[in-house]
Amino acid sequence: MKLALAQINTRLGCPDDNLQKHLDYIAKALSQDVELLVFPELSLTGYILQDLVPSVACRPTNNDPIFNPLIKASQKLDLVVGFVEEDLRSRYFISAAYLSDGKVVHVHRKLYLPTYGLFDEGRFFAAGDSVKAFDTQFGRMGILICEDFWHASPPYLLWLDGADLMIFISASPSRGLTASPTLEASRWVEHINRAYASLFTSFVASTNRVGYEDGINFWGGAHVYGPDGELIGKGPYQNEALTKVEIDLSELQHIRTRLPLLRDERPGIVLKELERIING
Repeated sequence: MKLALAQINTRLGCPDDNLQKHLDYIAKALSQDVELLVFPELSLTGYILQDLVPSVACRPTNNDPIFNPLIKASQKLDLVVGFVEEDLRSRYFISAAYLSDGKVVHVHRKLYLPTYGLFDEGRFFAAGDSVKAFDTQFGRMGILICEDFWHASPPYLLWLDGADLMIFISASPSRGLTASPTLEASRWVEHINRAYASLFTSFVASTNRVGYEDGINFWGGAHVYGPDGELIGKGPYQNEALTKVEIDLSELQHIRTRLPLLRDERPGIVLKELERIING
């Protein structure tokens, strides 16, 4: 499977301009025989939207002027795009759509909305309430958005639900420096994604946007880890890039035979103890 991660700089509040950039990257990916192309969180709108949220919202349907060209493009390669979703009751969600063969296969709504420090998502968005794996032509996958994968339960649930490839998309800002040139934010994200790949013996593919909004920097650094926790491919920091890797899904059998964590998992115990904890 030929997978590419697009770490792009979006224009805040300009879906038409961002759509054109998506189409440009799709053309570039097709020229490299890419089969699945993944864009970052809110790739069609920009991140610090605040009162712009209603004006950039859309629905993942053929009738939507932003989604229609993307759905058509998915006849040639599978796509993951980030957008503001408006539901039928005018609630707004940070969402990601998986598109394939001219269809919307799956939509994930961000579960956890950070509203602390420089984050203000809870003021403008509703939170999603489900996390599910879904079937694709390449196998079973799952999508999470940024803060979702800072909580252990969503990746765990995707693993139990059959996801062999976990796709994490983000608009992660730069925060802090380590002793090396690596940003503290990128170090944490890379560590946690490698841990998930190892613990869940699954592929983890993550892409993060780049550029600046309102003085906030986004660092890029797309990466893919294999089910053994080893790095398969990595994009640059700070610059727009298309990072292409090839994934051999047959590795799953080898790793899970050697390390049968999935076989030996006991979710019934988790359910029992959660009920005890919740019910006090």
